[in-house]
Amino acid sequence: MLIAGVDDAGRGAVIGPLVIAGIVVDEEALKRIEALGVRDSKMLTPNKREQLSVEILKIVKGYHVIKIPPREIDRVVETGKKLHRLNRLEAKAMAEVILHLKPDIVYVDASDVLPERFSRHIAEELPFKTKIVSRHKADKTYPVVSAASIIAKVERDRFISILHAEYGDFGSGYASDSKTIRFLKEWVKAHGDYPDFVRRSWAPAKRIKATYSKFQKRLF
Repeated sequence: MLIAGVDDAGRGAVIGPLVIAGIVVDEEALKRIEALGVRDSKMLTPNKREQLSVEILKIVKGYHVIKIPPREIDRVVETGKKLHRLNRLEAKAMAEVILHLKPDIVYVDASDVLPERFSRHIAEELPFKTKIVSRHKADKTYPVVSAASIIAKVERDRFISILHAEYGDFGSGYASDSKTIRFLKEWVKAHGDYPDFVRRSWAPAKRIKATYSKFQKRLF
């Protein structure tokens, strides 16, 4: 039996992509994943995630990663209710990951408040039937999802590191991070709009642009 786990990283971030990652293992490989002591990636240090990701990828039968760029998130979110549209976008991306992995059963971390609805939305996008176990906080319950969570977070961390190298340290990319907010304010003051790696549809980004783009206009 092939068992898959799928999770995301960066769903709530204002900077950077939403990353969806999935892994697939057989029952023997699942035992080896469990033996690694994987857990929710948010509870691990970046270095520990990197170390575990290397070990995970040695064990899995396959994996697949999708990065959804901010412009695609903005396009979807601006056409309807934010959470509803974002959930459908994520369900579609998870289905694409599952399509590559072709598991007999897949465990997913549900983004929807209704886990069953989330699993239905994924199933609607698949050309074949597979058992989908959709749960809140699946990354803390199922080691196969914990491992996928680690892969997703490492992929996002690497992308953010590349941006840091080019644009300076703007922190985690989340609106709760003062470095991120300071970067957005200073960028809008200087340029009047955001670079492509910012989610313009996010409320904090909109508020900052409405307030600080005035500074840029006064320069002309």
